[in-house]
Amino acid sequence: MKWLAHIIVNAVLLLALAGYFPSIHLSGLGAALLASFLLSLLNMVVKPILIVLTLPVTVLTFGLFLFVINALTLLMTSWLMGDSFTIDGFGAALLASLAISLFHVIIDAISDRD
Repeated sequence: MKWLAHIIVNAVLLLALAGYFPSIHLSGLGAALLASFLLSLLNMVVKPILIVLTLPVTVLTFGLFLFVINALTLLMTSWLMGDSFTIDGFGAALLASLAISLFHVIIDAISDRD
């Protein structure tokens, strides 16, 4: 159940980011839900492999390289989605990954108080 809530929250965040950043395009709510689902799958499968492969860089940057890995998974999601979800470059993906991470920290802090 928590995984489904996480997908819905990510879909809402992607819709908000698409409305805020002109370099992120979503074709609608269905595309946001599918992109959120794909992003969740990539985070379960690809992200751990990327973390292990880039562990020395991640340690040297005190974990900040994880934002780059998050941006790469967002770009992979965009590539898999085709025209229904596009990100116009790595910079936009990096800003989106920072925003998503920030919102997840806030949401986790609010939900832990309950």
